[in-house]
Amino acid sequence: MGKILQEFKTFAMRGNVIDMAVGVIIGGAFGKIVSSLVADVIMPLVGLLVGGINFSQLKWTIKPAVMDGDAVVSPEVSLNYGNFIQVTFDFLIIAVSVFLMVKAINTLSKKKKEEAAKPVPPPPSDEVKLLAEIRDLLKKEKDGAR
Repeated sequence: MGKILQEFKTFAMRGNVIDMAVGVIIGGAFGKIVSSLVADVIMPLVGLLVGGINFSQLKWTIKPAVMDGDAVVSPEVSLNYGNFIQVTFDFLIIAVSVFLMVKAINTLSKKKKEEAAKPVPPPPSDEVKLLAEIRDLLKKEKDGAR
């Protein structure tokens, strides 16, 4: 039993598992933000453009509800295709957002790889420094003689 717990601890503490857990949590929060963006900002504007339609309320009623006064005897049976349209917009916006985010991260990592790939020239040796100083001194003497 102790060996299984040790293996589980090793598995759970690996970087990939923790990174994935953080990604799932952030993804859930990001999904809520995008859902709000679609439901509260984009869909009202789209509804206004197509004649004031609220997409989330669109449905095809197959069987209307049976009422007895205020009591529901049999609930309504309907296909809520407006909600499907809204969820599809959510998905498309999330997909585009994730694509743009991954593209930006790939661009940044590509730049880092290119910078890392450029070899840094080694500093000049003492002999080269000495020769450069001699050259500069000779150049000064030559310019001073004129």
